[in-house]
Amino acid sequence: MRIGLILAAALLTCAAVPATAEPADATSAVAAPDRTAAMRELDAYRKPAAVLQFLGLEKGDRALDLFGSGGYYGMIMARGVGPQGSVDSWESENFVSETTRKNWEKLHGLVPNLRLIVSPAAHIKLPENTYDFVMFNLDYHDLYWQSEEYKFPRMDPRPFVRALYQSMKPGAVLGVIDHVANPGGNTRAVAQALHRIDPAVVRKDFEAAGFVLEAESPLLRNPADDHKKIVFDPSIRRHTDKIVYRFRKPA
Repeated sequence: MRIGLILAAALLTCAAVPATAEPADATSAVAAPDRTAAMRELDAYRKPAAVLQFLGLEKGDRALDLFGSGGYYGMIMARGVGPQGSVDSWESENFVSETTRKNWEKLHGLVPNLRLIVSPAAHIKLPENTYDFVMFNLDYHDLYWQSEEYKFPRMDPRPFVRALYQSMKPGAVLGVIDHVANPGGNTRAVAQALHRIDPAVVRKDFEAAGFVLEAESPLLRNPADDHKKIVFDPSIRRHTDKIVYRFRKPA
């Protein structure tokens, strides 16, 4: 009787131990032959496999790619997480055209666990307590930017970040990559003129929402960038100094 109870307890203990997480296979995803030439051209500058390894994307993750209608990270992440995982690429509705939707029909055909979701940036709609991993690549500064031409309104970043926090599971990871601005400037003026942001502002905004900065990677840093040029300037385009932050929602 006693031996039986001991064995039963041991079995319960083993069952309670979660399986070891397996890293996403981003390297194979980057090597997929059906990625476009434009995507492949960006790989040398963005180093996606190394970035996703640092951030900790895992097989089976349900992931979110913000401002992701171009499909660059969405395709890599969806293949990396495998068929047991999935990726939602969220886009602000003002950037989504009929052509965008047609392109996404093709993308979804290539990568069935990848889909496009759309809502206004100022009133972002995301499912709550859903995502294990979120990618925010080169676009957080846009929450301080506005454009009549692109119909992107002036907005308050705080509700966006709160909605993002609520969409993530406890313990989930958020990767933030952005172009570095010099410290001390007016955040909106700098974002408007240069499409850059002070890393201290990024930290402050996400920590205020409850995220914890867990680690920073030097993978995309460039000390030769003086942070004074707009990111589209030919002399610095694709070679800007960039932060790579790994935040986590507390468990």
